[in-house]
Amino acid sequence: MNDGANDAGGGPDAGDEPRGFAEKIGVEWMELDPDGARARIAVRAEHLQPYGIVHGGVHAALAESLTSAATYFAVKDQGKVAMGQSNDTAFLRPVSEGNIEAMAVARHRGRTTWIWDVEIRDDEDRLCALSRMTIAIRPAR
Repeated sequence: MNDGANDAGGGPDAGDEPRGFAEKIGVEWMELDPDGARARIAVRAEHLQPYGIVHGGVHAALAESLTSAATYFAVKDQGKVAMGQSNDTAFLRPVSEGNIEAMAVARHRGRTTWIWDVEIRDDEDRLCALSRMTIAIRPAR
């Protein structure tokens, strides 16, 4: 992960990367800064739908995993957690191999919700999907 992720932006400490579903689908965390979060997935056979292209759910899961994690690391020191509330992903170009890389920019950082715009690109830097994510901020239990 990018060294800048540990700066004041609230990124994870070494060994503190997000786990769970994102780990299962192969998310590689590149930067979890609230000003510019990035992650990617190396396309594997299990990511493909029957027509041989990356399943839309993989794009949507990458966008949600990235924005939930980046928001969480920005609010966790306030005793809060972050989770996906809304995921609107549009698919523009199919991908069948290589990597998909998500770049997210926070557009709104409210007390109870953050809104992110996410671009997902292929290895040739072509725009493949766009996501608008709303992340809920809640007190940790």
